Amino acid sequence: MHATVPSALPVGRGLLYVTLAATAWGTAGAAAALLYRGSGLGPVALTFWRTFGGLLLLLAVRALRRRGAAAAPAPHEPLRRRLTRVVVTGVALAVFQAAYFAAVEATGLAVGTVVTMGAGPVLIAIGARLTMGERLGLGGVLAVVGALAGLTILVLGGEGGTTVRPAGVGWALLSAAGCAAMTLATRRLGRAGGGDPFASTVGAFAVGALCLLPFAAAEGLWPQAHELGRSLLLLGYVAAVPTALAYGLYFAGLAAVRAATASVLSLIEPVSAAVLAVAFLGERLTTATAAGTGVLLTAVAALAVAEARGAMAAARSGTPAAG
Repeated sequence: MHATVPSALPVGRGLLYVTLAATAWGTAGAAAALLYRGSGLGPVALTFWRTFGGLLLLLAVRALRRRGAAAAPAPHEPLRRRLTRVVVTGVALAVFQAAYFAAVEATGLAVGTVVTMGAGPVLIAIGARLTMGERLGLGGVLAVVGALAGLTILVLGGEGGTTVRPAGVGWALLSAAGCAAMTLATRRLGRAGGGDPFASTVGAFAVGALCLLPFAAAEGLWPQAHELGRSLLLLGYVAAVPTALAYGLYFAGLAAVRAATASVLSLIEPVSAAVLAVAFLGERLTTATAAGTGVLLTAVAALAVAEARGAMAAARSGTPAAG
């Protein structure tokens, strides 16, 4: 794909950051499902408040950082590349989140999250091949076919009360595409070094909020007065933990972690989301849904193993590692 750029962030800490981000993301869908039950907000309005609230929190953290000890200056990054990174990442972030919440609303938390995060690594692998010349190889091709088979089982295998719906799966796939675009853009545009991950996160959130505002206003921007306190509490949680904290950690971690590795670590999200959905939201996974989920996640894990072996072989031969 491209040569890995040395990062000031240790790889171990980058892995920890991405893992924590994925764990936090797994709670966002559960909070959204609870908000749908009483707030009257739709997926776009919910995404706007998530993004706008996260932006406010990030700006507050940035102000506190500036008031504290002087931070080391960030490496220089050309203005054009910085603007491109912020705009592309912000738009992809808006699509990723809004489509994900639409999927949760349409087909339930467990399936919506599994399809989104299961399809994401596959789309990242395909996107890396098309935009950065990375070869999938036989293992990668088989993994893509397996993932598509898992998605097919999820769509066609619904039975007796399951919440799997084709429209919801479609939203989940759009969300996965947004996630892939966000990850690839962050790594591709940042491969030459330079830039401040925190500042880039703030800029991306500002772009995302601006993109979402008119659509959120058309959908209905304000939560209902009924159970307003509960709705505000959940919105505050969504803005703080799975948004400001999680995305800050994720974008920082991507400076040190390969995109493929990050996408695999993100599979922690559907696991935690599925557990929350079954344990606390009354959702149930039918045999067909569980089978489709298993096939999908197995295919993605196989893709991760194939890419890891390729990276190790490249390191042994002296070829620049992909990332």
